[in-house]
Formats: sequence, structure tokens, C-alpha cells
Amino acid sequence: MTRASVAGGLAVVMLLLSACASIRSVGSRLTGPPALDENAFARKRITTYRVPDPPDATVVGKVGSHRIRSGETFFDVARYYDLGYNEIVEANPGVDPLLPPVGASVVLPTSWILPCCTYDGIVVNVPEMRLYFYRHPPGDGRQLLVETYPIGIGRTGWRTPRGKFHIRRKTVNPKWVIPESIRQEHIKEYGDDRHSIAGGDPDNPLGKYRMELSLPPFSIHGTDVPWGIGMQVTHGCVRLYPEDIQRLFPLVPVGTRVEFVYQPVKAGRRDGVVYVEVHRDVYRYGGPSYGRAFAALTRQGLDGGVDGDLVKDALRSSAGMPFRVSPGGAPGRAARVAGRPS
Repeated sequence: MTRASVAGGLAVVMLLLSACASIRSVGSRLTGPPALDENAFARKRITTYRVPDPPDATVVGKVGSHRIRSGETFFDVARYYDLGYNEIVEANPGVDPLLPPVGASVVLPTSWILPCCTYDGIVVNVPEMRLYFYRHPPGDGRQLLVETYPIGIGRTGWRTPRGKFHIRRKTVNPKWVIPESIRQEHIKEYGDDRHSIAGGDPDNPLGKYRMELSLPPFSIHGTDVPWGIGMQVTHGCVRLYPEDIQRLFPLVPVGTRVEFVYQPVKAGRRDGVVYVEVHRDVYRYGGPSYGRAFAALTRQGLDGGVDGDLVKDALRSSAGMPFRVSPGGAPGRAARVAGRPS
């Protein structure tokens, strides 16, 4: 058994021990997806949203649903709909992620508020475990194309950094030269004393593509363990699903601006409606609170159009999805909020 498979098995066991739960069901609006296997993952759809530059609306996507079929797990469903494990679990408390009931309709939290307030290059919101990529269509500086991908981040003790960087180098089939501190960890935990792992090796945690940051040794790369997307599993780097990094890699030139932010509370607007989106404080830098929610709203000039009680409801109930906090109308998640796909 490889080091990666041992680590993967242990991680799944730990996940089962820490899983929590309260079932919620919604009517299925998405029908007929293919069998959720590697072929389906390779062909899955990634939506590109088109917004003005700068955005006058910062909520994209819409919440969907999926009806569980025999043999499917949350790992499969999350990957097919380009979600992280964290996102689908938080949106469906009470549903067993490894043995969801056949026929159960699960929420797909495929609506997001864009992190404030940089809309250029790559932006990673660390507590959300999600990457946003912005670029202009050819010859059009007034519009932005936006894509967003789930990621894996650094575990406790190996935190993914915050700050502004750029892409300094890109590599296909990168060789992993193992830092000595990580090598000693591998020796202790797995009896693995390798100094490096060749590009293309199935045990190589960098996967097939790596984009190195201007802060060595950190990078954005693929993975040999796709189940780790939406988890704290790395030594500080950012991991993407293999099919996601394959799509993103050719779109990102060397020199692209990169910013890693830490926003457990995001605020945004679409069609005059204000939303708040809440995520766990994974590194305990300062979690979601009423004060931080209003600070996020104030930063974008949205504090004058909200109901304080709805903000409190959002802090309790957001489940990682945009939650309406404007007065009037029915409050709740942005189930029908659609970005403008390109």
C-alpha cells in the first residue's frame, strides 16, 4: 500500500469520527447526470460567469439539487458538481456523507459571493476553501470572466498563508523535492525516507500541473488524492481536482497576480438584494460574528439596506451559501440567484 493510500484511509476514518448532522430535502431540479466516475469527472461542466468590471453584482451561480443514486457518496457528488467536500457536507447536515440514503435529494451549494474586493487574477478565500479566477475577454476591458474552483488547504500546523503574490513558474509533471521537515514527518509516520518523487509518479502529491508562487515553497497544483478537496490536508499549498487544474493551468500566464485572503464572512448584492455568506474560521483568526458581518457589509456600502435580525439568521443558518439579509420579501438562501454564464 502506498503512503498516499494509507493517508487517505486514515483521513476518511477521521472524517467519519468527526461527522455531524439534521436532514433537509429539496425538490430535484437537475436530472440525468451520468454515472459518477472518472470519465464523468473529466467531462463535467465548469461555468464561466460574465460580470462588469468592476462588478456591480457580486453574487454568481444558483443553488441546485441532486438525487442520490445507489453507490454514490458525497465525495462523488461534490466532485461532479465541482464542490469541495466541506461545502456539500455543510449544506446537508444530518446526511451520512459516505452512505447517503438512495433517493435522498441533497442541496448543491453552487452559488457564491465573490470575495471582497479584488477582482483580478487569482483570489483564494482560505476559510471558504475556494479559488476565484478573473480575466478579461479578448479585447474587452469592461467585462470580467469569472471561474471558481474548490480547493484543499493546509492543515493545522501547516497553514496556507495570507498575502499578495504572483505566479513565478509553471510546470507540467513536476518533480517533488521533499522539504526536509516534511521528509522527517514521512519517516516518522510512514517509514518513507524518499528525498523526492518523480513527476508522473502516482504518489506525487503535486499531480500533473503546478503553478509556483512568488513565496517559495508554496504553489497551486493538482493532487493524487481527489477526496482531499474541501479539506485541510496539505502542507500549506493549494490543491485542485485534477480536471480543474488541467482547465485552469493554460489560462493563467506566468506573472498573474495572486491574493490569498481570509474572509469567513462575505457580503454581496445582486438585483438590489443584499446577501451574506458565512464559513468556518478554520485557522481561528477570528470567526463569523455580527460585528464582522456588518464590517463586511459596510466595506461595500451595503449596510444601509439590511435587516439586523436577518444578519443574525445568516450567521446561524448560512451553511456556506448566500443568505438574503435585505428587508422585505422572503429571507433565505440564494436558491434562485443566477450569475450570467458566459
